[in-house]
Amino acid sequence: MKKEVKILKAVADENRLRILKMLQRKNGLCVCEIQTILGIGQSTTSRHLKILEDADLIRYEREGKWINCYLNEKSKESEITNLLKILSDWLEKEEKILHDKKKLKTINRNLICSQDT
Repeated sequence: MKKEVKILKAVADENRLRILKMLQRKNGLCVCEIQTILGIGQSTTSRHLKILEDADLIRYEREGKWINCYLNEKSKESEITNLLKILSDWLEKEEKILHDKKKLKTINRNLICSQDT
């Protein structure tokens, strides 16, 4: 039951749910994009992503200078794939999720990350 508790704890946070919902809309976001949309610090964003990764809900892939976050939709764990399917219908009308959806349409990683350098 440890695995199930880890998964449920991972989704029992507003910011982590928002991250999962963002990735459902635009799979392949970099940390700077997620951080900007959430409006939280880089270390807090990274901590949330680590919790989601440890629960096997997300995975990373390098693309040039970017490290992109993806939903782990092809997980070998049926609990993960089932949970991600369920989450696709949840929270669609929540104000923060709708706000995040709008921001996703206009976010530009090249502008965000170039400000950091």
